[in-house]
Amino acid sequence: MGDLMKRQFNVLDLSGHNFLEWTVDAQMNLKAQGLDHTIKDIMVPGTTEIKTATEQEKAKATVLIRHHLHDSLKTEYLMVENPKELWDSLKERYGHHKRVLLPKAQFDWTNLRFHDFKCVSEYNSTLFKIVSLLRYYDQAVTEDQMIEKTLSTFHANNILLQQQYRERGFKRYSELISLLLVAEQNNDLLLKNHNLRPTGSMAFNEANAVESSNLPEANVAHRGGRGRFNHRGRGRGNHRGRGRGRGRGYLDPRNNNHKGHQQGNQKHTPSKEKDTCFRCGMTGHWGKTCRTAKHLVDLYQASIKGKGKVAEANYVDEENPSGPSFDVSDFFNDNPDSGNDLIFGDNSNI
Repeated sequence: MGDLMKRQFNVLDLSGHNFLEWTVDAQMNLKAQGLDHTIKDIMVPGTTEIKTATEQEKAKATVLIRHHLHDSLKTEYLMVENPKELWDSLKERYGHHKRVLLPKAQFDWTNLRFHDFKCVSEYNSTLFKIVSLLRYYDQAVTEDQMIEKTLSTFHANNILLQQQYRERGFKRYSELISLLLVAEQNNDLLLKNHNLRPTGSMAFNEANAVESSNLPEANVAHRGGRGRFNHRGRGRGNHRGRGRGRGRGYLDPRNNNHKGHQQGNQKHTPSKEKDTCFRCGMTGHWGKTCRTAKHLVDLYQASIKGKGKVAEANYVDEENPSGPSFDVSDFFNDNPDSGNDLIFGDNSNI
């Protein structure tokens, strides 16, 4: 039934490895509900008397503590109903963890080095974890000590950078760590841009990029002129629209002046976008303005080399191939016994 009530913090494990965190959470929850005087002696404000807890307050505190204990601990302390007695028993049982963890925290603080971590955030998290344990054990750690610990453990290759940070004269550790986080992010972006492509090469076009061209719009309106050749009339031609022209917008097919003018303009308009560079094979620029890297140009030239010289397997070079050639001697019989000199066919003698 106890599991039906929502827990405010993690339960105390049977091994007691989380006793320190559990103690802080339990004290804060009891204090928030005004029940902290049930587990320790608190003086009444303005007097020298100890604040006495009622039976109802003791029951609430006991329920809160037992609800956040391991099932084996609940069974072991089943008959304990006084919250202060239960609290003192747990403190006596697991209080040695404080004496065990303090030397380890001091050792970790002594051997903490900034250049042993891959990123600034990982170092910052580890430092605050160690500092929190030291301060819980009444070991003071100041802002200057954290700043000195960070700057004095830079890598030997960053001596100049360490001196520049010292000249800034940081008073708070948060200012130093914020600057280090920003510098780390900028360095990552710089390396990413450097490794994106070789130096001196241009960015590749997108796979689905659409080449721009100077094509006229479908619904463009050609202004100018009045009468039969004004394209803004209600015409039967392809140029539709509602206009101010007095004509009907019909373009006489027999008059080729307008058509020839349009074709001439389109023919002589240079289309730089459709030209293909003979060096790299890309569009959008000419060969004399190509800035593609040399190793990419060599790869393209090697890929197209010899493509135009491949002949088809069944290709015949001549339309009418010549037949076998015969001389006059081919029509004479070489047999001296035969009476006929000329042979036409296999067995026909003349």
